Amino acid sequence: MAAPQSYFDESHQLVRDSVRRFVEREIQPHIDDWEEAEEFPRELYLKAGAAGILGIGYPEQFGGSHEGDVFAKVVASEELMRSGSGGLVAGLGSLDIGLPPIVKWAKPAVRERVVPQVLAGEKIMALAVTEPSGGSDVANLRTRAVRDGDHYRINGSKTFITSGVRADYYTVAVRTGGEGFGGVSLLLVEKGTPGFSVGRKLKKMGWWASDTAELFFDDCKVPVENLIGVENAGFACIMANFQSERLSLAIMANMTAQLALEESLKWARERQAFGKPVGKFQVLKHRLAEMATQLEVSREFTYRQAAQMAAGRSVIKEISMAKNFATDIAARLTYDAVQIMGGMGYMRESLVERLYRDNRILSIGGGTREIMNEIIAKQMGL
Repeated sequence: MAAPQSYFDESHQLVRDSVRRFVEREIQPHIDDWEEAEEFPRELYLKAGAAGILGIGYPEQFGGSHEGDVFAKVVASEELMRSGSGGLVAGLGSLDIGLPPIVKWAKPAVRERVVPQVLAGEKIMALAVTEPSGGSDVANLRTRAVRDGDHYRINGSKTFITSGVRADYYTVAVRTGGEGFGGVSLLLVEKGTPGFSVGRKLKKMGWWASDTAELFFDDCKVPVENLIGVENAGFACIMANFQSERLSLAIMANMTAQLALEESLKWARERQAFGKPVGKFQVLKHRLAEMATQLEVSREFTYRQAAQMAAGRSVIKEISMAKNFATDIAARLTYDAVQIMGGMGYMRESLVERLYRDNRILSIGGGTREIMNEIIAKQMGL
């Protein structure tokens, strides 16, 4: 995959090479077993932390590197996706949706205690926003936190939380004020806090290697110092966080499509029918050409939005477009890859079977396709 010179430099290539070697050494030999087991070893967080992978994009003072370098994060995400497991990438990378609010807005004492542990892989971080009553309607979440002296008491529940079973720290969205977005806050909740419990590990269509859980808060008592940012100003923090998450999901979608295309090309060159490789037949040849074209357009548009974000520009509309377009293309290419490989594409031993399943969540997580269209329309003045 050729990278445009305008987006990537030598330092990014070094990151790419380092992460690719890590994936080849520590993940690919085991990923099929981890998928079937529906989890990967906790030790992998420590290994990824020691290799500097978890710290990419975070401040050096906490053990990070390449702070603010969007494309260092892009290449790391792309290479982790070469594991062929969206679930592993989501689980290992759950810090990237849970930790940024801590880095940006938590109190110094909390930040200095939590962030280095997570970047080192010693502790696992999760984000808890989605509730059983609704995922997309963040402004009307129901989990309530009431101030009680120098603590908050939390009551409510969360669901579909990535890394929810084994996380140590949770960035939790709660209602501290009135109705609507103006009453939402963020609190750091630590595993083992009285009144906080983790429910069953949820079974999923895809992303098998990631743990996904329900969380319950029953008069859970959290210190006031664990408030992230300003009380009742959490909605803006959540929305800011979503922009990076949507870029990550677009990258995942493009890499899912890339792997599906690569598997299809390999099959087209090796599979024989009627005395010649199936890739020599015009119907399949043209389908592969169209798949490659669609992927290139999606990837270039996503990179463009990453560049805009790196320059500090707002891309609320465009990153929503990129996420929708990338997930649409990934859906199309994974479907085509299974179709091209026929019966083998339907077998569990085939990578495209997993890609097809894993891809389905990408147009739902981080804001559904419909919510993205609402955002785009609003940005257009509709």
